[in-house]
Amino acid sequence: MGGFKLEQTINTNLPKANKQDAFTKLMQKEVTLYGSFFNNKKKEHFYTELSVLLKAGIHLREALQLMSEMQKKEKLRDFFLAIVEDLDSGQSFSEILMARKDFTEYEYYSVQIGEESGNLIKILEELGLFFTKKNEQRRSLINAMTYPIIILSTAVLVVVFMLRMVVPMFEDIFRQNNVELPAITLWIIAVSNFIESYGLTVLLLFGSLIALRKVIFKNPKIQRWKDYFLLRIPYVGQFIRSVYLAQFTQAVALLTSSKVPMLNSLQMVKRMIIFHPLQDALAEMEKSIMQGSSLHESIKGHKIFDHKMASLVKVAEETNQTEYIFERLNKQYALEVEQKSKLLSTIMEPLIIIIIGLFVGIILVSMYLPMFKLSSVLGG
Repeated sequence: MGGFKLEQTINTNLPKANKQDAFTKLMQKEVTLYGSFFNNKKKEHFYTELSVLLKAGIHLREALQLMSEMQKKEKLRDFFLAIVEDLDSGQSFSEILMARKDFTEYEYYSVQIGEESGNLIKILEELGLFFTKKNEQRRSLINAMTYPIIILSTAVLVVVFMLRMVVPMFEDIFRQNNVELPAITLWIIAVSNFIESYGLTVLLLFGSLIALRKVIFKNPKIQRWKDYFLLRIPYVGQFIRSVYLAQFTQAVALLTSSKVPMLNSLQMVKRMIIFHPLQDALAEMEKSIMQGSSLHESIKGHKIFDHKMASLVKVAEETNQTEYIFERLNKQYALEVEQKSKLLSTIMEPLIIIIIGLFVGIILVSMYLPMFKLSSVLGG
């Protein structure tokens, strides 16, 4: 887990010149914030660049050596050099991936299939494309949520300011004049007093949850609850579902093109894509297929899959076009992700403004209602 991971510390007993060199090296080290060292973005570049070099006729070892020399970060250079050393020791490329926690079982088996079938270049291209699309989908989600979150944060600050600064001023006026307050005003004043007493505590708790989110969501039960909860959110759940179905169909298309049996493909994808509703559905599908059901029959009854997928998979099984059908499904779901990400941003902005406007309106009404009684008291 997170915080900042610095790859090197300075020995305070070094001579001054050595200290300067150590400081320079320290500044050149990679800083990782709440993330894996060899993340999806690096994997995208790794597989894409490696496939290009191999396609150009460069040997695998030389390609990795060249990629190492191209890296600016010392940690990445060492990472590639370590792979080269493992190749020199006699290990296959797939065995090297299997031994490193930076790579998944899905990547290991894909590369192993590529080595055994002589299609390593194609497999690396497909893996590069897989992570490219995965990163694009993640960026789509971030882009769709960034502006609405900024609007929401600003609006929440405005509401908190009114509750913390404006409401107490009115409360003092009402108390001094012994004005009888309606229920809505009493409720708003109670919220204001809560923010005054516990606002800092709530803020610190919220900040702690954000800082510790990686640790918290490592708990399988919490992760499972979060995944199923996200699917229940109107529209957002459909968007997230499309994202994971796009990843699922792309992975199955890659594996079926490599002649991996469907049952094995489902088992590998289940380990690759960490999303509990999809994993649970794949586990049930695996049991159903082992009991003799066809793929399209095993898909039915799972909410995460739609009728379109079940129908097209049935056609794929009847025509022996599984790879082609999953590629088409992947393109459709990828297009859905792109369209829904734009629509999500468009819908959320006015929705947030309406909700926050409603809160501001309630605060203003609750403060102005007693003013009518106050004017009659002062007039009398």
